[in-house]
Amino acid sequence: MGLFTRKKKENLQENRPVPQHIAVIMDGNGRWAKKRGLPRKAGHKVGAETFRTIATYCKDIGVKYFTVYAFSTENWKRPQDEVDALMNLFRAYLKEAAETMFERGVAVRVLGDLSVLPEDIRAQIAEVDEIADRLGPDAATASLCINYGGRDEIKNAVRAIAQQVKNGEIQPEDITEETIGAHLYTAHMPDPDLIIRPSGEIRTSNFLLWQSAYSEYYFTDVLWPDFKTSDLDAAIDNFNSRNRRFGGV
Repeated sequence: MGLFTRKKKENLQENRPVPQHIAVIMDGNGRWAKKRGLPRKAGHKVGAETFRTIATYCKDIGVKYFTVYAFSTENWKRPQDEVDALMNLFRAYLKEAAETMFERGVAVRVLGDLSVLPEDIRAQIAEVDEIADRLGPDAATASLCINYGGRDEIKNAVRAIAQQVKNGEIQPEDITEETIGAHLYTAHMPDPDLIIRPSGEIRTSNFLLWQSAYSEYYFTDVLWPDFKTSDLDAAIDNFNSRNRRFGGV
């Protein structure tokens, strides 16, 4: 239960509002490992365990959607041994995490352009989807964005809509914000209320560009492998102190 007893968790859930959708840019794994004289892949492995802990905690306190930036379209530029280590981590972790989190009532999903991933990882993602489907559409959902980029996502949505126009299925004047949203990887979930970036960096890094139009951002110096449930609580408390006007008064 970490720093909280079950009674405290129930009180948090009962007395404190929580965002419906929290997203995290999982940053700092490499720096965490370097500080300890370890290879970067060691940081990614601990970061993966942090994802499991925080995703489960989100479900426990009533957060419906938890989405993390696990591997960006730009991450292919990293050293090949690090890319290989991340792919091997997905191989070792995805299905096992999905099965474990299924037992806690959390559906694991994978979002992004999966077409370029190795075939065996794509096959494992299909199995992860089947596990999540067994929980039904109302289950708490933890999504991993793999080979994801916000600009790439919007580009693919525009291409799909353009094809519909070309086929005569819709007219250009029929295109709305809802049309675009329906063609994004996140079409099945609401936009994130809160986006958290650990590690001291202060930028969006091409994450959920369309969806974050009115998201609240929370930045912290804590490296992702060190991120605890108490850090999430601090972010939620900060979120609850803000006045979300959505352009109004």
